[in-house]
Amino acid sequence: MWAGSPVVKVAGTVPEVERERKAVAVRRDEILAATLDQVRERGIAGTRAAEIAKALGVSTALIFYHFGTIENLVAQAFAAAAEQDLAALDRTLKKTSGGAEKRLRAVLRQYGPTGDAAGWTLWIEAIAAGLRDPILGDVAQRLDLRWRETVADLIVEGVASGEFRCADPRAAAWRLTSLLDGLAVQLVARPGAITRREVTSWLQDCLKAELGI
Repeated sequence: MWAGSPVVKVAGTVPEVERERKAVAVRRDEILAATLDQVRERGIAGTRAAEIAKALGVSTALIFYHFGTIENLVAQAFAAAAEQDLAALDRTLKKTSGGAEKRLRAVLRQYGPTGDAAGWTLWIEAIAAGLRDPILGDVAQRLDLRWRETVADLIVEGVASGEFRCADPRAAAWRLTSLLDGLAVQLVARPGAITRREVTSWLQDCLKAELGI
């Protein structure tokens, strides 16, 4: 190096920068997950940055550094939850072999309150808040439409293969998923009003009426 040349300080090697980026991504994911936990426990209106920070053992300043406002944090948390639900839907479609009926039943089990989907508390909150918050409303609607489109596509497939009898697959998909929407609200918001066994039985009745199965 020539005498008098400026010393250039390297900010970090490529692996170091990548580790920092991953650390930031992990922290953001942790904050989003903790936010959803708070929404499940307290509802959107009761979700506070201080409680999220306390659950993670960090400062509220870090929360606002990453997300700016509590409203933006909640919106991004629901967007992340929607992506997780859609990823679960894709996994269900990929891992379920067999005809349209088998895959349709697997999707409805995933969608409905009788299966593995534990997100109904969140989405009831999101739908209610979406009446006043267009961002949350849009997130909930996009997720909702994707599920209904998937059900409609499976019904079309089943009609083509001769497994189902249905004159209007789109209408049948909306009626089936709307039935599950309403029953999910009863199970989640009004404990004891109906049972999971009743939900399963009524869904089977609806499948018979709509698709002849």
